Amino acid sequence: MDNSLLVTILLYIWQFFNFVWPIFTWGLIIYILSSWFPALRESSFGNFLGRVYEPLLEPFRRMIPPLGGVLDLSPIILIIILNLFGRGMHEIFRVLITWAA
Repeated sequence: MDNSLLVTILLYIWQFFNFVWPIFTWGLIIYILSSWFPALRESSFGNFLGRVYEPLLEPFRRMIPPLGGVLDLSPIILIIILNLFGRGMHEIFRVLITWAA
């Protein structure tokens, strides 16, 4: 395969990741804040966000129980891990594009 074609494909994947990743992260923040608005959490949009983010939050909830039975720290841990994942993906794409160019 031609290296310029490989670089173009990698750039398109990177641009797609850069477009989708912030939307995914903001969706998590909206889902967390929706716990303050029960009508939003129980709407079809809230149910959709729950189907997306609850499977990601559940393992952290099992490891870190809510403090005082009220304060759930699992979203904070998930945001930190997602941030680290996003930074790692950016670095991987940067290295791959530099290597292929």
